[in-house]
Amino acid sequence: MKVISDVGPCAILGLGLIGGSIARDLAVRNVRVFGFDTDAQTLSAARRARVISRVVDESLEQLREARMVILAVPVDAAADLLTRAAPFLGNATLITDVGSTKGAIVARAQALGLGAKFVGSHPLAGDHRSGWAASRRALFLRAKVFVCPTRTSLPATIKLAHAFWRSLGALPVDLTAKAHDAELAYTSHLPHLLSAALARTLSRANHPRSALGAGGRDATRLASSSPEMWSAIVAANGPNLTRALDAYLKELRQLRKAASRGDAVAIHELFTATTAWAGPAPHQKT
Repeated sequence: MKVISDVGPCAILGLGLIGGSIARDLAVRNVRVFGFDTDAQTLSAARRARVISRVVDESLEQLREARMVILAVPVDAAADLLTRAAPFLGNATLITDVGSTKGAIVARAQALGLGAKFVGSHPLAGDHRSGWAASRRALFLRAKVFVCPTRTSLPATIKLAHAFWRSLGALPVDLTAKAHDAELAYTSHLPHLLSAALARTLSRANHPRSALGAGGRDATRLASSSPEMWSAIVAANGPNLTRALDAYLKELRQLRKAASRGDAVAIHELFTATTAWAGPAPHQKT
């Protein structure tokens, strides 16, 4: 969209999967991209690919020239990075992030006096891979993006956030930070935790992943996600995840009871209910 290329330079703080993919998409849209990353090799790779035109150093002073600023770092680092960046964001018209939890970063933006120009974002376009090497163009095409304003975000800022994500082919949806974190505890964070717990159970029982059928490989795919990123997400959304885990444990206890009794009727009822929710799976070897 023309509105994005007209806004001015965009600074992306963190050039991993999400930040790097945004940078690639903006570069081909003739947006000047400033890049920050703690890994020098990532910065060099982004420069060689002609994705970023300027490096933002540790001082963050180069952010004075940026009109859009996107924090694409782990959720446990985002709030402190925003605090460091705050003195240099006077010219920014939109500040956003891409983290999987929204409560802490939205609150920090408000506390720093940046609420008017800050709108939190969470694109549902992740991957079990991470880093610059995993980034790619068109990652956000037709992906839902939750847009989470602060209580003082200006209407024009929210509108710009929507325009930004639509320019990358994404589908923005407004949601409060509180509602976002409660919903994602079930729809994103819980599945990752369960996949990791299943993988550890199989590992401790000496069953390698190579022994799994297609269903087992699907169920454990998320277990290879970034340990650093996901430990930060779980810590940041602990209370909501506790409620989600409690709900899951209730189902698991009932399943264990039915399996221990050989209760085929109860097991059939379980699969009947889940098939009604998920729809029938395509035929595959398990």
